[in-house]
This record gives sequence, C-alpha cells and structure tokens, in this order.
Amino acid sequence: MDLRHLRYFQAVAEELSFSKAARRLRIAQPALSRAVQELEQDMGMQLIDRSRRTVSLTPAGSVLLAETAVVLERLDESLRKVKRTAAGEEGELRLGYIGPPTQIFLGRLLAEYRQRFPKVSVHLEERTPERVWEMVAKGRLSVALTRPVPGQGERALSTLLLRQEPLGIVVPGGHPLAGKKNIPWKSLAQEPLIVLARREGVGLHDEILAACRTAGFAPRIAQNPSLMGTVLTYVEAGAGVGIATDSVAAASSIPPGLQYIPVTPEHTVPLVMVWNPDELSPAVKAFRDLVNDWLTSGKLWQKA
Repeated sequence: MDLRHLRYFQAVAEELSFSKAARRLRIAQPALSRAVQELEQDMGMQLIDRSRRTVSLTPAGSVLLAETAVVLERLDESLRKVKRTAAGEEGELRLGYIGPPTQIFLGRLLAEYRQRFPKVSVHLEERTPERVWEMVAKGRLSVALTRPVPGQGERALSTLLLRQEPLGIVVPGGHPLAGKKNIPWKSLAQEPLIVLARREGVGLHDEILAACRTAGFAPRIAQNPSLMGTVLTYVEAGAGVGIATDSVAAASSIPPGLQYIPVTPEHTVPLVMVWNPDELSPAVKAFRDLVNDWLTSGKLWQKA
C-alpha cells in the first residue's frame, strides 16, 4: 500500500463512480480499478461494492474514507509546513541581546521580521555579553546582538560588525563639565567615575580603563554597578561621573536633568551580530539577512 492507493480510493469513494474518479485523477479507468483492487488485497477486505449500475462503500470502506481524509489532509499540511520552513516562513528564532545598545532598533527590527514571517516563533533572551556569547556557542541561542568577548576567539562563531560605539560621560546639569561640546579624557583624572561592572561587560569596562591609561591617569572608580540604569541613578544622585556609550543617549534612556557629553580622543566599543555558522535554520538566516539589509540601508540606526 502507498499514498497513491489511498488517493485513488478516496476519489472513487467520493465520486461513487470509477469513470468520474478516473477523469478527476486524469488516469485511465482500468489503472484506477487495478489500484483499488490492490488496496483491497493489501488490506484483506472488500472496500467497495461493485455492480453494473452502482458503486457503494462497504462499512469498512466508509471508515477508511473518513480516516483517509484525515491522513491526507494532515500530510498535505505537513508538506506545506516543510515548504514554509525551508523558505524561512516557519520555525524558531532564539535571539539573545544586550539592552541599551540595541534599544534604538530592536523593537522596530523585530516588528518587521514578525510581519514578514508571522509563523516563526521568536524567543528573546537579554543577558550580559559574556553570557549571550556562551549561549550562542553552545547552541542555546540562534543568533545574538552583543559585544565581542575577549578570549573567545577559539570558538568558531561568525560575526557582523553593526557599529563602533563612542564612549562619553553622563553628568548632572549642575556639574562643572555640563554644557560642554566635548571633553578630553584627562579632565576625568580627578573625577569619581561610575563604571559598569566588568562581570557585566568585559569589553566596555576594559576599554574605559585603557582610555584612562592612554590619557595618563588611573581612574578613580567610585561605583561598579551591574546595570546601566544604576549607573545613571548614581550620577543623578551626585555620586560621580558616569561613563557610557552614546547609544544610551540615542535611546533616550537618560533621565531628565542628565547630559551626555562625548570624550576625546574617541574610544569605541563594537556592537556585533554573532551566530554559529553551523546554524542552518532558514528562519535564522532570514533574520540575519534582515539585519544585514537594515545595516546596509542605514535603517538600523535611524531614530524612530
């Protein structure tokens, strides 16, 4: 027995006529009759009562018709699902990301992705850069938007540079540095600094320390909070000068009364898209292609 036998039987059972079923299937009537007979032989029972004038179903044939309709409908839907998956229209996207640097575009990007691929299940994971990188490497995430992690070069992951983010300071409006167009790094030598904890962002933390060393001073770090929001809260409370990337200002996440000021010479930290090259899911590739399209067109960094 094969699916062809079931489809032929279904046509005869629905039409109750071998000649009409043959026309519907566009095959010769003798071939159709043989196929139905082969099905009956395989199943060891009569499915169709034949006479010179009428064709009717036996009780077993009636049950088989109902079951065949379910089986063939399920098969057709499965094949359609396979085709949609192959085209990236169905499947799963497990996306990791870090917060403030992606805030300006991530919501818009996902809205367009879901509009294009509404049957793809999207799962989001906001984590530290190190954790996101590790989860991609272990296959727990399909793709991620994060910062490169020092010492992870041995993990064969693919990356796409999205932006080099300049560093700057965040100060209250009444601070002596407020209102300046930019300031040199060396002007921070005597300032208490609020810097994101290294465990929450190795690349960002180390680049800040490197910039201070290059300017000829060891930074006076007053606080090492775990969240960028807490950095801003410390600044708002007058505990020191916060250091952040310009994406914090671009995302409009700075509380009223605080100012972002660029620092010179420019020091940057990269934001990248990272994925495992062995990840072959069409849904994941469709997301990577969309990110690349937005990056090329400039849409990724446009303000909403």
